Amino acid sequence: MNELGNIKISDDVVKTIAAKAAEDVAGVYKLAGGVADEVSKMLGKKRPTNGVKVEVGEKECSIEVYIIVEYGYPISEIAQNVQKAVLNIITQMTGLKVVEVNVYVQDVKIVSETAEETTDDVEIM
Repeated sequence: MNELGNIKISDDVVKTIAAKAAEDVAGVYKLAGGVADEVSKMLGKKRPTNGVKVEVGEKECSIEVYIIVEYGYPISEIAQNVQKAVLNIITQMTGLKVVEVNVYVQDVKIVSETAEETTDDVEIM
């Protein structure tokens, strides 16, 4: 508590910041959501914090990030980069002490260039 009163940062705020930081790391294909996230997706609800779990106290927090890494990137390096990015931005934006950032690599995505081809080469009869 400061002399003006209390400041409480919502779990969702920390989740959103952490999700954005993790998604911006090169080599992260996307965040990997759990069962609740898949149900939300089926119901048409998009949650930008899929794949992030947080515990926020008054002055500190702990964060878990579940990611899918693009094939060809060094997994341990990507995971460490996610940890650093999340730690830095949460500390900078919220002032909370980040006790831990656990990164769980759920899958590796092989991005196929042929899947991104357009239908320009197909003749229409």
